[in-house]
Amino acid sequence: MHHHFTRRAALATAAAILAAPALAQAKSRIGIIGAGNIGASIGGLWVKAGHPVMFSSRNPDELKDLVAKLGPLAHAGTVADAIKFGDVLFIAVPYAALPQIGADYKDALKGKIMLDAGNAVPTRDGDAITKEADTNGTGITSQKYLAGTRLVRAFNTMGAKIFETQSNRPDPKMGIPLAGDDPEALKVAQGLVRDAGFDPVVAGGLASAKKFQQRGGGAYGFQGTAAELKAKLDSIP
Repeated sequence: MHHHFTRRAALATAAAILAAPALAQAKSRIGIIGAGNIGASIGGLWVKAGHPVMFSSRNPDELKDLVAKLGPLAHAGTVADAIKFGDVLFIAVPYAALPQIGADYKDALKGKIMLDAGNAVPTRDGDAITKEADTNGTGITSQKYLAGTRLVRAFNTMGAKIFETQSNRPDPKMGIPLAGDDPEALKVAQGLVRDAGFDPVVAGGLASAKKFQQRGGGAYGFQGTAAELKAKLDSIP
């Protein structure tokens, strides 16, 4: 009898141990640089999925309402605070701000996985950096200015409203194109795309971000399923 009990207890303990990692799986902390429309929308989707998120901008006080609305997992801080807070970073700022951010926070950014949603537009960002992004591709250009980060292009292909309305739509979900050179960073980004309510589609390395950049990228603005998006990306030379 006693033997039987200990065996049952041992099995129960083993089962509990096996079950534990799933329950205790920590949600990665996300630091968001730039809490405009895209930063606020995607960050909000991550908060709903259970991630602790710190939103940051040059004026953290302006983020109080956003954070209050999103609840206890949402925080506001300076850019430096958000970089420190995040296991993963998400940057959604006017593209011309990248060189300055990359320079100002160079040491803190080193080795960080960084999802980048920026698009270069001449009217806002100026001709020089837009021409560079058009010519070399946004992925290569962002990586140059955010030196030392493990960069993944993500969430740059449409406006905040579309992301909000299409998130977690019934399967098949909307496909989101990704591009990155770092396999682990891409894996993390794929998980975060799923957590936001979409299906990730890896286009390839950072050079392939050109296929879905705002200016001249054939897959920019494409709202299809993952399978449709993959076919679209494959059709672009």
